[in-house]
Amino acid sequence: MAKLYTALLTLSFIWGLSFVFIKWLSDFGGVWGTVFIRCMAGALIMLPLLYIKRKEIIKPIPWKSLIIVGVLNCGLPWGLIALSETTINSSTAAVLNALTPICTGLIGFAFFSTVLSKRQWIGIIIGFLGILVLMGGQIKALHGFHIIGIGTMLAATICYGSASQYTKHFLNGASIVLITAVSLLTGALIGLFGMIFSGSDILVHAITKEVILATIGLGCFGSGIATLLYFYIMKKAGPEFASTVTYIVPASAMIWGYVLLGETISLNLIIGLLIIFIGIVLTTKKNKKVSEQIAA
Repeated sequence: MAKLYTALLTLSFIWGLSFVFIKWLSDFGGVWGTVFIRCMAGALIMLPLLYIKRKEIIKPIPWKSLIIVGVLNCGLPWGLIALSETTINSSTAAVLNALTPICTGLIGFAFFSTVLSKRQWIGIIIGFLGILVLMGGQIKALHGFHIIGIGTMLAATICYGSASQYTKHFLNGASIVLITAVSLLTGALIGLFGMIFSGSDILVHAITKEVILATIGLGCFGSGIATLLYFYIMKKAGPEFASTVTYIVPASAMIWGYVLLGETISLNLIIGLLIIFIGIVLTTKKNKKVSEQIAA
């Protein structure tokens, strides 16, 4: 279990920084250029690893399911997040992204017959309350942002929740490396098509050091390594536990702000983190009675 929590914290720190990189990269490549760059950079990390692990790939390869997960977990939500950050700030996007566990649980309950114990539901609610504490209880602050930014961010969380449940039910035997590599390649194709149809041209902009840093950080780490970690957590502990990473991402984003930008860490952050961790612990403990019902 210690490995899972370590992976969860590592993933949260990578994705917390990713929201900063998305801002930098979207100014350079636009919405779909951002998707294409981050997915291709991530795929370049994963393809050599996929070649090494090629003997572990199940046959026949479930291409249809892999592509569906790629659309739902990379191509579509990453485009929606980039679009949302054109109208709202990265911190707000990270907070809205924390709704993913709720979407995951609801989608699993509504479409995949997932049975959640009362303890898990309480954990999800407590984790969400932790997000409210991080915001200082200022829910009204969201009303000032453009509705498109909020709507697209919420749509992204629905995509993530759907991808998690779909992976659990249809790709349970597939290699984590295979799922990650195909997801990133699918996302890259979506980004490329989006660039073509939107008329975006990333070659007209100058490549700055921020763009290079964002490409490495967002693509290689935030997309490649982080996506691999996410699927590892999801296959080992389930989609509900994996999705709780989005509870920690806003806090990690604030920590990065402190380290890189000199921003202060508020009391809300400390209290919110404690509440979030309590929610995660409750969410990951399944009720014995429910487990017996599932096994039956």
